[in-house]
Amino acid sequence: MNLPNKITMVRIFLAVILLVLLIFPFNLCGIEFPTYQVFGSITVSLQYIIAGVIFLVAAMSDFIDGNLARKHNLVTDFGKVMDAIADKVLVNGVLIVLACNGLINVAIPVIIITRDIFVDSIKMVAGSKGKAVGASILGKLKTICMMTGLTLVFFYNLPFELLNIDVANGLLYVATVLSIISGIQYYQVNKEYFKEK
Repeated sequence: MNLPNKITMVRIFLAVILLVLLIFPFNLCGIEFPTYQVFGSITVSLQYIIAGVIFLVAAMSDFIDGNLARKHNLVTDFGKVMDAIADKVLVNGVLIVLACNGLINVAIPVIIITRDIFVDSIKMVAGSKGKAVGASILGKLKTICMMTGLTLVFFYNLPFELLNIDVANGLLYVATVLSIISGIQYYQVNKEYFKEK
C-alpha cells in the first residue's frame, strides 16, 4: 500500500473516530465534556473543539493524499475507491450528525447527499461507456466552501461570531447551491450517455 493510500485509510479511521465522538451517549456513561465561556457570552464545548480538530486534520489529509498521488504518479484503483468512501463517510456523516443536533439546516445534508448520489450515478453510467468524469471547478468550489463551513461550525463560527456574521452557515448554503448547479452541469456534460440507442 503506497503512502497516499495509507493517508486515505487514516482519514477513514479519523472519520469513524469523529462520528463516534459526536454520537456516542457519553452522558449515559457518566462522562461530561467541560464547557468554557469565551469572549464573554460565547459558550464552547470541549467535545466540539476536539471534533473540529479531528475534522480539520481529516480534511487536510484529503488534500495531501490527492496531491501526493498525482505528483508521484501513485494513483491506483484502490485509492480512487477508498478516497471516495473516506470523503462520503467524513462529510456526509458530519452533515447528518450536525443536522440532527440542530446546528445546521436539515435541508443541507438532504440536498448535498441527494446530489452526490445523482452525480455518482452519472459517473457510473459514463464509466461503463468508457468515459472518466472528473471533478468540475464548481464541484471543487463546493468542497472548499463545505469544508470551511463545517470547520467553522465545529469552532462556533469564531471569530466571525464576535461580529454577529454567520459565516459558517453562509458557506454551507453557498456549498449547497453550488452542489445543485454542479450536479446539473455534470448531467449537461454527460447527458448523451443516458440516451437510448
